[in-house]
Amino acid sequence: MVTRVVQVLRAAAVPVALIGLTALAGVVLGRVYAGDLLTRLVIGAAVGSVLVSVASRRLPSWLVAPLSVAAMAGWTLWSLRLAANHAELPGGLLEVTADAARNGIPRLLTAMIPVEPAPDTVLVPVVAAWLAGLAGAEVALRAGRVLLGYLPPAGLYAAALYAVGPNAEPAVGATVAFVAVAAIGLASPPSTATAGEDPAASLTPRVRAAVRLRLAASAALGVALVVGLVAVLGPVVAGQVDGRPVDPRRYVEPPQVQTLDENPLIRISGWALHPEQKLLDVSTERSGAPVPPSDDASPEPEPGASSGPADTGGGVRIRLAVLSDYDGVTWRVGATYRNAGRILPAATPPRDSTVGTVRQQITVAELSGRLLPAVATPQEVSGARVAYDPASGTLIRPEGLTPGLRYAVTSAEEHPDSNLLATANVPAGDEVARVLRVADGVPDPMRRLAAQLAEENGAPFARALAIEQFLAEHYRVAADAPSGHAYPNLSFFLFGPRNGGGQEGTSEQFAAAFAVLGRLSGLPTRVVVGFRAGGQGPVLAGDAYAWPEVLFDGLGWVSFDPLPRPKSEPRPVEEDFRPTPEDPPPSEAPAPTVEPSASPEPVAAPDGPPNSGRPSTVVLVGAGSGGLLLLVGALLLTLLAMRRSLTRTRLVQGDPGQRIAGAWREVTDALRLAGRPVGDDLAATEVARHARQALAEARASTSGRGATANATGKGATGNGTTGGGPTHSGITGSTATGSGTTGNGATGDDPTVDELAALLNRVGFAPDAAAADQAARAAELATVYVANLRSARPWWRRLLWSIHPSPLHRARQSRHPN
Repeated sequence: MVTRVVQVLRAAAVPVALIGLTALAGVVLGRVYAGDLLTRLVIGAAVGSVLVSVASRRLPSWLVAPLSVAAMAGWTLWSLRLAANHAELPGGLLEVTADAARNGIPRLLTAMIPVEPAPDTVLVPVVAAWLAGLAGAEVALRAGRVLLGYLPPAGLYAAALYAVGPNAEPAVGATVAFVAVAAIGLASPPSTATAGEDPAASLTPRVRAAVRLRLAASAALGVALVVGLVAVLGPVVAGQVDGRPVDPRRYVEPPQVQTLDENPLIRISGWALHPEQKLLDVSTERSGAPVPPSDDASPEPEPGASSGPADTGGGVRIRLAVLSDYDGVTWRVGATYRNAGRILPAATPPRDSTVGTVRQQITVAELSGRLLPAVATPQEVSGARVAYDPASGTLIRPEGLTPGLRYAVTSAEEHPDSNLLATANVPAGDEVARVLRVADGVPDPMRRLAAQLAEENGAPFARALAIEQFLAEHYRVAADAPSGHAYPNLSFFLFGPRNGGGQEGTSEQFAAAFAVLGRLSGLPTRVVVGFRAGGQGPVLAGDAYAWPEVLFDGLGWVSFDPLPRPKSEPRPVEEDFRPTPEDPPPSEAPAPTVEPSASPEPVAAPDGPPNSGRPSTVVLVGAGSGGLLLLVGALLLTLLAMRRSLTRTRLVQGDPGQRIAGAWREVTDALRLAGRPVGDDLAATEVARHARQALAEARASTSGRGATANATGKGATGNGTTGGGPTHSGITGSTATGSGTTGNGATGDDPTVDELAALLNRVGFAPDAAAADQAARAAELATVYVANLRSARPWWRRLLWSIHPSPLHRARQSRHPN
């Protein structure tokens, strides 16, 4: 009986060792996971794979692998369903499995630490553990090569250590346990020979001696090899004990935002043009810290100050993006997003802030892109797979937003102590250099304005409040103001003539101007794009706006609101801004005062008439007139050459997509020159219909017919809307394609602009699909249409057509939109 027990224990030693070695890889990898679900699933895979091989030892070897793979498929599907339920992911098992199979490896290497046990983050470890157990068991048990059978579990263990990298403490205990388990398996190898029987006993003495000598030589050689490897590699390995492991995550690109989301600040003006567009549906619940009674950040209610996310009346600020990087042209997100699970890493709130809990149910309507709206700072998200940036506290959905997407967010809403703001300092140094950086090229008036506001206000909060009040008291909100926040745009917003479009803008210009002026005065600032939302109900495009934030020691990021108060009349900037002269005097010494004296009477020269030596009046007038005509002629020739160069650049240079877009700009510029401009919010097919009608009316007017031609074409109509700032008509947001038919207002000999609109829409949705012949056709259509429209204008307008500077000005604006 005892002998039987010993035999069973010896037979079980290697399988148990293989199970232990494979399971330890799951223990090591589980240190970077939230909870112990992954460790339990990997242990299950290790046990199942080895037991299948043990149970099928008497079957042919070719049959073991299919049986084990079938068992692996069952265990993997059960593991994925368990992980999906744990992560509260929607969808059926087939959908979850397909998504995990496509994205398992990249999501595992880009997931945020701690990793949420989700189907895509457990699939690879579970399958790898099962295959390692299967290979190790077959080699060690069926072939009897125990040491060789340890290689698959050892490789899995090394891969787990490499995947964890520097994201967890050194796995000293697990490694010692790995070595101990491997030694136990080697101490009791399975043997087909009878216990105590010498396998070489049946050999002749001479052969037996040769065999034993060979075995001894092999053993000695093996020992010498091991000792040599230890002597050579030992110091190298010992020197790496205190080194930082390589993080494989740095070799994998994390989820990225789309170009549309890289600078969502430019979408403010587009949303302002369509304020009734429904973007979200929101349901909000609050608990914990009370909602501040007002937006004031100052200890006393000051106009313009803002305390943080909460709005009056129980409303809330929903953040879409945080923009920290500014290069003088564009504010950008600059975030690094990592795939995250339902539970997000906990953020440490500022020590002098109170924290409340906000729970929201959000349903996406017409909001596009990947940025996922949420109240700052999100702690838990369910109903959507997200990626998270801890530095900004913002979320994205890597698959993009879709209408009807419904998710729940629980956020920690921070409220700084407003009593401490007046004496709070702002941080400095390398840690905040990113939000203090001012790009080269700041206009001098902006520097002088920032210096003036900082000179009059010493404390950081006083400076921030002064900038906020200056903007709120001197500028006006205009929903139709063009997008742009580059230095020239902000300079025009701050100092441009009020009767020429200056000193007014959307929240884009107010927030960007505050942030730049703040950085110029030593304040760490950033710009946030989001929405004003009530507690319940829809969030419209008109609710979108931007606001600046300033970082204070001990209080964190504090929001400000530089927008003017309702029904307030802005004061002229000149009343409070004292610009210095552009050309200061070379010295501070006052110039001597010269008393005016009477002009001496002209004295005639002794010889010759009084005007001798001077050109006559006729000569002076003639020379001046001739010079003026030459100057005007040179200017007209320059404008003509520049206009022709612009047309040639648009129609000939660039890739086919750029040439098609250039042909479309030729048409829209021609409509403006004809006094029939089109808005940037129209779809391409709508612009084409407008162009046909303009040509028909011009021809009717020229031929003397009073009736207006009916130029409504038969092409498909569009309902596109712009999702961001001003763009070329029909490219952004248009979903219609023209049919290419000729409307009633054009003759059969005229090529219709519907065909050009269709090419433009095709380029907008598939930029790389345009061909050279399509670009040539677009150039032909644009040239013929412009020529027809020009010929239908009065003769004096035809003369001005080719030298009008308006297309040059618009082309420059399109190249420098900000």
